[in-house]
Amino acid sequence: MADHILPGNHITPLPRSRASNITVAIDPVALVVTECITVTSAMRKHARWAHSSISSILGQTSTTTSNSRPGTPSSDPRASHERNRGPAAVAGKINLLDDDADSSSSLTSRWGLRGKKGQSMQDNPLMSAFARLRADLKMCKDIQDFDTPSLLRPFLQVIRSSSTTAPITSLALIAITKMLAYNIINPDSPNFGHGMQLLASTVTNCRFEGDNSPSDEVVFLRILKLMEDMICGASGSVLGDASVCEMMTCALSICCHLRMSEVLRRSAEISMVSMCQVIFTRLKTLEDEGEVQENGDGELGEDVTQEDMDKARIDSNPEGAHGPTAMRQLAKSGLEVPGVNTDRASVDGSRSQMVEGAEDGEDVRPYGLPSIRELFRVLADLLDPHDRARTDTLRVMALRIVNVALEVAGPSIANHPSLASLAKDTLCRNLFQLVRSENIAILHESLRVAGTLLATCRSVLKLQQELFLSYVIACLHPRVPIPDEPGIDPSLYATDIPQAPALVKPAPSAPGLQQPASGRNTPVPIKDRQRLGMEGGSRKPDAREAMVESIGALVRIPSLMVELFVNYDCEVDRSDLCTDMVGLLARNAFPDSATWSTTNVPPLCLDGLLGFVQQIAERLEDDDVEDAVGNGGRELGGGKARMPKPEHLREQRERKKIIIRGAMKFNESPKAGIAFLAAQGIITDPNDPDSVTAFLKGTTRIDKRVLGDFIAKKGNEAILEAFLGQFEFDGQRTDEALRQVLNTFRLPGESALIERIITVFSEKYLQAVNPAEVADADALFVLTYAIIMLNTDQYNRNVKPGARMKVEDFARNLRGVNAGKDFDHDYLQAIYDAIKGSEIVLPEEHDNRHAFEHAWKELLAKTDGRSGGRADMVLCEGTRAYDADLFAATWRPVVATLNYVFVSATEDAVFTRVIQGYTQIAAIAARYHVRDCLDRVIESLALISTLASSVRPDIGLNTEVQAGRGGKNIMVSKFAVDFGRDGKAELATVVLFKILNGCEAGVGLGGWGSVVRIMVNLFVNGLVPTSFVSISRDLDLPPIPLQSPGLVVEREGGAAVAGSKAAEGGGLFSAFTSYVSSVMNDEPPEPNEAEIEATLTTVECIAACRFEEILGNVSELPVESLKALTASLLAQLPEAGEEAVLSVKDAGPTPASIPVEVLSPTPVRPNGVGKNSPNGHGEVAPVYDPAVVYVLELATILALRDEETITALGADVAEALQTVVRDAERLHPVALSRTVFYLLALLRASNDHKYIRTPVVLHAISAFRPEVLRTCAQPILKGIHGCISGPAELRNEMATSPDFWAVMHALQPVPEAAGLVFQIVELVVADGSTPAITGDNYEGAIGLLNQFAMAGSVGARQEQQKGRQQRGQHVDAAQADQKPKKLEAVIRGTRALTLVGQLAGRVPSLIEQSHLETTEAWRAYWSPVFRCLATQCVNPCQEIRQLAFTLLQRCLLSPDLASSDHTEWTNIFTEVLFPLINQLLKPEVYQTDPAGMSETRLQAAQLLCKIFLHYLVLLSEWDGMLDLWLRILGIMDRLMNCGEKGGDVLAEAVPESLKNVLLVMESGGQLVAPPPTEQEGEDDRTELQQELWRETWVRLEKFLPGLMPEIFPRVSADKAGGKKAMPIVGGREKILAEEDGGSETGSSQPVSVAAKEGQAA
Repeated sequence: MADHILPGNHITPLPRSRASNITVAIDPVALVVTECITVTSAMRKHARWAHSSISSILGQTSTTTSNSRPGTPSSDPRASHERNRGPAAVAGKINLLDDDADSSSSLTSRWGLRGKKGQSMQDNPLMSAFARLRADLKMCKDIQDFDTPSLLRPFLQVIRSSSTTAPITSLALIAITKMLAYNIINPDSPNFGHGMQLLASTVTNCRFEGDNSPSDEVVFLRILKLMEDMICGASGSVLGDASVCEMMTCALSICCHLRMSEVLRRSAEISMVSMCQVIFTRLKTLEDEGEVQENGDGELGEDVTQEDMDKARIDSNPEGAHGPTAMRQLAKSGLEVPGVNTDRASVDGSRSQMVEGAEDGEDVRPYGLPSIRELFRVLADLLDPHDRARTDTLRVMALRIVNVALEVAGPSIANHPSLASLAKDTLCRNLFQLVRSENIAILHESLRVAGTLLATCRSVLKLQQELFLSYVIACLHPRVPIPDEPGIDPSLYATDIPQAPALVKPAPSAPGLQQPASGRNTPVPIKDRQRLGMEGGSRKPDAREAMVESIGALVRIPSLMVELFVNYDCEVDRSDLCTDMVGLLARNAFPDSATWSTTNVPPLCLDGLLGFVQQIAERLEDDDVEDAVGNGGRELGGGKARMPKPEHLREQRERKKIIIRGAMKFNESPKAGIAFLAAQGIITDPNDPDSVTAFLKGTTRIDKRVLGDFIAKKGNEAILEAFLGQFEFDGQRTDEALRQVLNTFRLPGESALIERIITVFSEKYLQAVNPAEVADADALFVLTYAIIMLNTDQYNRNVKPGARMKVEDFARNLRGVNAGKDFDHDYLQAIYDAIKGSEIVLPEEHDNRHAFEHAWKELLAKTDGRSGGRADMVLCEGTRAYDADLFAATWRPVVATLNYVFVSATEDAVFTRVIQGYTQIAAIAARYHVRDCLDRVIESLALISTLASSVRPDIGLNTEVQAGRGGKNIMVSKFAVDFGRDGKAELATVVLFKILNGCEAGVGLGGWGSVVRIMVNLFVNGLVPTSFVSISRDLDLPPIPLQSPGLVVEREGGAAVAGSKAAEGGGLFSAFTSYVSSVMNDEPPEPNEAEIEATLTTVECIAACRFEEILGNVSELPVESLKALTASLLAQLPEAGEEAVLSVKDAGPTPASIPVEVLSPTPVRPNGVGKNSPNGHGEVAPVYDPAVVYVLELATILALRDEETITALGADVAEALQTVVRDAERLHPVALSRTVFYLLALLRASNDHKYIRTPVVLHAISAFRPEVLRTCAQPILKGIHGCISGPAELRNEMATSPDFWAVMHALQPVPEAAGLVFQIVELVVADGSTPAITGDNYEGAIGLLNQFAMAGSVGARQEQQKGRQQRGQHVDAAQADQKPKKLEAVIRGTRALTLVGQLAGRVPSLIEQSHLETTEAWRAYWSPVFRCLATQCVNPCQEIRQLAFTLLQRCLLSPDLASSDHTEWTNIFTEVLFPLINQLLKPEVYQTDPAGMSETRLQAAQLLCKIFLHYLVLLSEWDGMLDLWLRILGIMDRLMNCGEKGGDVLAEAVPESLKNVLLVMESGGQLVAPPPTEQEGEDDRTELQQELWRETWVRLEKFLPGLMPEIFPRVSADKAGGKKAMPIVGGREKILAEEDGGSETGSSQPVSVAAKEGQAA
């Protein structure tokens, strides 16, 4: 650093290591010398110091003993240090006046200076001090080695001297400020702490001559600046409590001095803010260092004594010792140069003070809690609204300073009991009263301070916070209903917005019971109650906005709302602050709140409300601090408050609700209220007075008037005694005890009731206190009554002030009642003064400031814990354990507000915030399972979307148009067009499905109801997929058909053809013509481009909702969630008897022969007739409602998902399906068929549950009209097939139902259904493991299989064509090239006969299992098989016919067929074979297959003979053997003479067959030839054998002459017998004659015979 040399000074360079702390660019020593010269120069220009000596200019020579020249450094470092410190420092103390008489005298003489009257003129001590400092600085090498007090001494003397003017004092202050700012004086300087103590004392005791000029205020500004630099700089760490208190006193005095200019006071405020910020920040430092010692009770520890606290005193009075008035002493009127003695006296005073300060400043402890607490106390006192000495301007200033203190050290204040007690009492009491001020500046600042206070110290301000928030809520919550807005459905918000906060007590139920105005009962008018802060009242708009801003700031505290809920809403005796806060924000977010506030209030409230929701949403992803809940604790104001478990809070809330209900009941009827509370367990024993009164006294929710009447009522003496026995009267005077009692209830109006209360009170008081001033109970009774009368007299508005009772009157009224003596006058005087000072009345009925004071005392009592309540709050930072209960209690007004804002909003920013709010609410509700909330959100958005209308949209005018985007067809409908034009509805829909996607499990019945209505409305208008393939493939059905459109428009190039032509025609006229034409043709008008565009917008919007994804999520929902969805789906079904709401345009009749089956989304109208058009039966045709099908199909899919859903949902779905099926006559076939299919699918899946009865279902199906059943055949059969393919138990149950076979028989003739019917029957018959065919359904199964076999006759044509090809006949070339494919009917026929064969194999077991007689069983089980096979033996289809013959032969040859036990089996001839051959002999049968019937006849003949021979032995024992044989011969005769082409084959085969039969009969002994002629008399044949031989011979000779002789050559013709030998045996002659005639008439007779035999069969 370069040397800085000033005239008369020799400065040595500063060492770099020490100079680095100094921030000034010039030499610091030179700077100090310059400041000295500046001050002395200003002083010399003043008349008082105009004759100063030359030393003030040249500087006094340093009194050094060194022999070295001035400016020469000494070789002794210690000497150098002493020289730098100066002589005063060397002496060890500060000498303000070091007069060297000799030196001064010599200087004066040398320069010839003389004063008045020849006296020698010496320097003023102020001037000489600067001279000595300059002399000391001449030999200073390093300014930082210079003693700090010595360096400051001249300047301090100037500041403290009352003889200096404002400019001079200002220069001295500037010099010190520079030295501190430039680090010339810093903590490394010697005696730095001592110097700062001196400086603080000097600045606060500054004196100067003032003249009320601006320069005076400049001095104060300099003082403020210097104090600010000291406290905010390094010197602040060495200042003691006393110094800080003095500086704060000085600064506050300047702030509070009203005669100061606004600029000065504002500057003082700014400095105060800066200093307070540093001072209160030190509180945190003291905490970290552990220097503040306070125990839990707020008592001081060893390091901080009460004496230290008492010494710290701050006086904000501007007229005090440290105030501006004391500093500024106005100049005298005359100007005199004061003498030496006068100046010396002034300086001596300063010296004595500074020396004292120096001595006291040694070992001063840095400031700490004492000064901080005192500063906090003074600031709190400045806020007293009743202090008339303070103006609102000062209070605003104090509020700003307090706010800074709380901002920097709020939590620390709460942690120090001594500071916390000030915050709880003085600060809150004054602050909460300022909040009620009408001064907007006061209100703004007080609200800001209150917000900061609660944000930082709320842990110890539980009851204070409740008082403040209750007032603000009462002020802001409007009491008017929300006005209806056009276009906004009130159901979106009206029921969920609270009309008034819960903390407001309801009006009395019986206004007529109000007590008259009196001294003991003075109801306060509403306006007065509002003014006193007991209720909200009306505030100005600006005030309301300020309050709303304050509430918004509090709500933004992340954990505040949770803490309000835990500490207030969940405590029995506290208000529901959390729910009231949410209700307040919600209500004021409505636009109408701007009418009594400002336009800023609604958005502010909405922002606060959304911020509250966002806080909960943000905590969803946080790791919950579960360990702290119920187990851990948190330091709160010196104590530890455990976080309660959520379960405990829920119990408390329920208890609170019960108590509130019980209190309301008590206020209406005390007896009923007590009974209710006892039933709920709140009152343990309603017959125990102590239990009852413990509740009555412990709750604040009981009406005080009702309570007074109840306890004083006759019959409640025990309750009255128990109630008054709960008071503590120890140490209380009679009026004090009475005041305590009457603060809990209102005295009744009847004198008898009052007397009863006073009597018991007197007894209890005497027992507890027994005061010496009262002689006995009677005296106390009279005294108590007199006190009540005095209270009435003093405060009755009807009594004039001059007529009110004096103390003498009061004493006169009590003369001689104290056991014949008077009460002590002082005792009565004290009572009189107490009553006169404060009325005995309920707190809420006070009409003066005592109301607040009394309420505040009670609040402090509760805060101290004397009331048994917990004073400290539970802080809930870092946990979401209570969010579920908090959200469940507050979501309703939030959702209602969002609904209203969403509908009424117009700005994108608002929509963005509201949508975010919806999304967050849905996420919270889903996470915490608040189903009602999620339902409400969905219902609201559905209502806004306009898609959830319960009235189905009219689809009669729907038009299918090929759209230009992708070329897909779209359905243009009024529904889609209206939706596409409503942007808000589209937005609501997208938000709705965005919320629903992923939250499906949390949706309840109400939410699903709205979603289902939307789904149905979208479906019927073709806006969502018509099938559920994405979630289930179990239902093998085509997509659900929609109602056919009223018009289909094909477009070319993206535009309708008709529309293009209209455009070419040009103008409005062509469009009008098109419209009129469509109307005349009863068709919907063709949609225009705008409608198509709106529909496309709708399609895109629905596509954005990701409907398929939501369906996928739905299919995986848990069962409990699916229950709600299923119930909602089923609720959409029309009630029984309800008419369809869809209208269908008449599309003309559909031919009855065309089966109706709707498979495409937009088919030709499936019903075929209009709504009112009669069908073929003269009835109104049912209307097709696709919504019913949609709902039922989705419900069925959900129920069929898995075993769990089948169990939980199946019963309800089955009941709904059966209900629909029962109303089949009113249901369209398409809907009916699919419904039956769903029912059968559910029947198959739910076979184990038995909530669907199979016979009931089948009976319902079989009861359908035939045409309906045929129309619904395909889905019904699919369903039945599924059931038959399912469990064996179900298959057997269905197969045993007659209705099952009735349905199969009814549907078998339907070509489209035959295949499925056969598959079903095949499944029933073919499975032999668990046979489904029993005796009950056996015949039905055979008959159905017979029908299938008969249906196979269509294959005859194909066979005949093939035969012609083989025979070389002419056939169409195209047909010849094609390989014929076997017809399905033929295949089914052959398989049917195979099944019949299988059933025939089960006949023996069926007969064995049956309980029928043998003959009946044979007929029941064998006859159906034979009839079926015999019938198919004449089937035109050769394949079927051959198979039938094979099976028939197998059955006839079955070893189980015939038995010797009965003769029923012989019917195989009369009922099977004979009718079969008779049918074969019919020409019409023959003509069905001329080529194959001859072979069939041959087979039949051979079969007849074969069967006869097979059972010949058994037949020989049968009485009907002869008749049977004769009929066989007759059949053979007819076969031989049938006359048809191919008869030559029979002519050859029949004789051979008969020859075999005859030979076998002969060998078996059945046919015995007569003996030879020579043995004629020895014929031993039986009569039967004789007749059999004779008849055989005769019959054969008729159509096969020579056959018998050929076989029996030994028998001659006459022996064989002839016609003349035929005996007449009964009617056999007739039969034989008929048969003979038949043989003679050729081919005509067999027909009639066959017919007769067929009838017999």
